[in-house]
Amino acid sequence: MKIVQITPGAGGMYCGGCFRDNAMVKALKSQGHDVTMVPLYLPLTLEEEDQSLQNPVFYGGINVFLKQTLWIFRKLPTWLTRWLDHRQVLGRLAPLAARTRPEDTGPLTLSMLRGEEGKQVSELEALIRWLKPQGSPDVICLSNALLIGLARELKSALGGKMVCTLQGEDVFLDALGDSASPKAWQAIRDAAPVIDAWVAPSHYYAQRMQKRLGLDASKVHVVHNGIPLDGYQRSPLNQNPPVLGYFARMCSEKGLPLLIEAFMLLRQSMGHDDLQLMVGGGLGPSDVPLVESLKKKLADAGLSESVHWYPNLSRQEKLSFYSKLTIFSTPALYGESFGLYLLEAMASGVPVVQPPHAAFPEILDLTGGGVIAESCEAKSLASGINQLLLKRDQLTQISERGWHHVHERFSIEHMCQNLLHCFESV
Repeated sequence: MKIVQITPGAGGMYCGGCFRDNAMVKALKSQGHDVTMVPLYLPLTLEEEDQSLQNPVFYGGINVFLKQTLWIFRKLPTWLTRWLDHRQVLGRLAPLAARTRPEDTGPLTLSMLRGEEGKQVSELEALIRWLKPQGSPDVICLSNALLIGLARELKSALGGKMVCTLQGEDVFLDALGDSASPKAWQAIRDAAPVIDAWVAPSHYYAQRMQKRLGLDASKVHVVHNGIPLDGYQRSPLNQNPPVLGYFARMCSEKGLPLLIEAFMLLRQSMGHDDLQLMVGGGLGPSDVPLVESLKKKLADAGLSESVHWYPNLSRQEKLSFYSKLTIFSTPALYGESFGLYLLEAMASGVPVVQPPHAAFPEILDLTGGGVIAESCEAKSLASGINQLLLKRDQLTQISERGWHHVHERFSIEHMCQNLLHCFESV
């Protein structure tokens, strides 16, 4: 099958969608499929070999911004501005991108969603010119619904079926602000008929986006995410002292302050005065003030030496990180569409404790690799963790179940097979 995968880069930030798409493209290529991965905006930041590295970056972040804000740049020929899309030039933009907030990007988001009618139409034309000589693909896959502005012209010019995966767009769209958010949602609804199939990573998110976008239920498929399983090491679980782990972007939205509060309860009032906490994941410039405030809070409580910070790890460092944990929790506060970090923990045999919302109950029901807290409060989260720390037999049983089901049903190869079935169905 001939596939074009279009994925937006996040510059220097960790991006679960980038990780998933890159691993998927690698697996599909290994199965003999002809896959071209096209990066947009910024180069991808990845743990493994970049499957898009040989291809140019389109809709480069600098050009996109300048064409949005300065009319003269919309008049310049592409050959005159193309140098701004070079990877080294865009790499210097990464720190700025890490500070960008959704509420600051409303007009730009709307322009991108309008595709051929937006201010970046010359970027769309350049992408089509580059893809056209490579022949008509069977499938063009957009990484998320925010790219739907590209769909109509790509489908018309290149042929093939148009598939759009869904992953966390609702949080970004809702954060655009009272003026831009309703218009952005409506722009996606208006463009939705051009998509032949929508692919959600969970039933929870499929139902959520089907309702919010008014999608035809027959076009919505669920393909649970998978991860590359090579290199994961089993945690011994019996380490003394026990270790609680968190791995995601170090921000409020992912629930880091909530987990810190639960950790303090476990240490100070639940009898686990030897418990350690390991915090790993992406740390960008905009996250530093929060992390510093949490470190001060821990210092004031006399717990600084019990909390260990591991920002921006390589893949090998991440695998080692998970192998040292006893229990894992990343209690994201928003409607998480999936949560790859849960699969990563369970692939290392580490039981997880999560809040009772979003896709978490669905994933734990499928894997049996953890427990769901009774509420989203710190006391409830701490209680769930406490339960597993006190019942080591239950901890071991959950570890075995999670490890088995992740290796059986949540590998990247298994995900690709399910995705191919979806492609073939259209």
